[in-house]
Amino acid sequence: MGEAQRVTRSAVELPRGAEPPFDVFVHGVQQTPGADYVLEGQRLIFSKHLEKEGKLGFWRWLSMALSIAGSYGKNDSVDVHYTLNGRRQVAVRLDIELLDSDDDADRPNPR
Repeated sequence: MGEAQRVTRSAVELPRGAEPPFDVFVHGVQQTPGADYVLEGQRLIFSKHLEKEGKLGFWRWLSMALSIAGSYGKNDSVDVHYTLNGRRQVAVRLDIELLDSDDDADRPNPR
């Protein structure tokens, strides 16, 4: 048999001090704990590939503004509702980190 295919997973760091209950949304669709993601420490681990589009360069932005080209890059959005000091909070468009099957980051967090 050949080499096993790597499974790409994604992680999102929860805001500092975030406490359950968590309501997690990807593109506005509520995710189910255990089926769509698991909580590991202060990170949500998704069993699917999620990524955010980087900042657009000047020429790409200009071509989109002039309707020469559209934006076809992958741009996933992860939002989390959580509790902080007893009050409900919302964090939108959280940074996404890609993980390989061994939980090692494929690339550093772009913060």
